[in-house]
Amino acid sequence: MPQSARLARLAAMALIAPFVVPTMATAQPTPAAQSAPPVVRPDVEWVTLGTMGGPMPSATRAEPANLLVHGGKLDLVDAGDGAATAFLRAGGNWRALRSIWISHIHFDHIGGLFGVLGLRLQTRSQEPLTIYGPPGTKAIVDGLVAAMKPSARSGFGVPGEVPIDPAATVRVVELDDGSTVMLGDTRVTAAANSHYSFPAGSDEARTFRSLSFRFDLPGKSIVYTGDTGPSEAVTRLAKNADLLVTELIDVEFTIANLRRRATDLSATDLANMETHLRTHHITTADIGAMAAAAGVKSVVITHIAGGGANGGDASDRYVAEVKRSFAGEVTVASDLKRFAF
Repeated sequence: MPQSARLARLAAMALIAPFVVPTMATAQPTPAAQSAPPVVRPDVEWVTLGTMGGPMPSATRAEPANLLVHGGKLDLVDAGDGAATAFLRAGGNWRALRSIWISHIHFDHIGGLFGVLGLRLQTRSQEPLTIYGPPGTKAIVDGLVAAMKPSARSGFGVPGEVPIDPAATVRVVELDDGSTVMLGDTRVTAAANSHYSFPAGSDEARTFRSLSFRFDLPGKSIVYTGDTGPSEAVTRLAKNADLLVTELIDVEFTIANLRRRATDLSATDLANMETHLRTHHITTADIGAMAAAAGVKSVVITHIAGGGANGGDASDRYVAEVKRSFAGEVTVASDLKRFAF
């Protein structure tokens, strides 16, 4: 590696060093640890990096982002605001990030994508990265890459440094309903869900998709709903999955918040909003019914749009409501929570 590039890489790593979690390979063992049995790491982990449903920010939860860890490779699933910081806090290494999966192009699911791409650039990561997503993803990534070029050209000001083209290692693959991708030993299947309901035959209906993903790994399967309303397509996608990672809308809590914050909303506007929430998102009752019909083993609730009666935590209530119709394990996720297989 040229000396100038090495200096630039070291400078970048110094900037993010406080956030990097050492791996077992780099951590220095203590005398006691040398005689301890080796740590057995799970073959597959799903990490909920951000668990807040957008678009409003939260002081306790980041926006939607998840990390699939398998075979030494990392795959980011949605990239809401805060994804880059959460990725590092979870021990992520940019050189092991091989793909990003975007479920749909609402801002709370892509708001952190610029930060992820920018930090890869600043750490001079040149490993190939593929971004998969619905129609519209390429236009968004092209715009972000264009916005990165002035910073990329400036580099770190190291004499002789050769700037990196931010477009050189990033490619985009747009997916549609039924698309499948082989990612090493993992098969990924996409299904269009019911988060969008544009008029049939309209340009929007022909153009836009909200996708759910199924990750079939050796002997394991994970389904990620993304944002969806009640959907037979998602239920079919989740058939016999080991883990269903699902969004949640607490409609009553959300409507009560609207009443407090927008006192001028008419009864008609509120009724239309409630119809939208129940059609384009899923409640605890919907989750329980879908999980039971699909025969999944366990459920993880994320993308949480809700709370308690006074705005506090309502996790116990959500779990109890899902388990009225689903007998498996149910967990309400928090940021940086790991689910191991």
